Amino acid sequence: MDTTLTPVVLPLEALTREAFAPFGDVIELDGARHFPINGGTTERFHDLASIDVCEAGGRPLVNVFRAQPRTWPVAVAMMERHPHGSQAFVPLGHTRYAVVVAPAGEFDPARLRAFWVDGTQGVNYAKGVWHHPLLAFDRVSDFLVIDRGGSQPNCDEVEFDLALELQEPAAKSR
Repeated sequence: MDTTLTPVVLPLEALTREAFAPFGDVIELDGARHFPINGGTTERFHDLASIDVCEAGGRPLVNVFRAQPRTWPVAVAMMERHPHGSQAFVPLGHTRYAVVVAPAGEFDPARLRAFWVDGTQGVNYAKGVWHHPLLAFDRVSDFLVIDRGGSQPNCDEVEFDLALELQEPAAKSR
């Protein structure tokens, strides 16, 4: 008898502000409040995410994460969260990537959702939201990351035994 589990495919949704709102912010210019500054030579896209890192003496950190490209399909077997602060990811260059999230609180794999990011958007995970580590594709990719520095540990991880995977989206949805 074959005891191999067939992985359940976690569908990739398009990343929109509305769909991602329970997990944080979508950082994008389309639809953002903006206005000219510097004598009209620059357009300021204003207040794109709720950065929340100052609890209990925390401070903002500005980092660059260099992601190695993942290959399809991607197994999803662990998640992490940052209980003391938000974490924002903005691709530096046009980078296709995926995000897998679950609501803050006790981890429930039945509440996982996955989003396909076209390379022109960033995400800001709200404090305590479960998310998969960075999932970039196609090439080595750099991300500007704003998260929390401080003396308390700020990363919880959970592993689970469900056979979940992401599959490459069809060419028309890329």
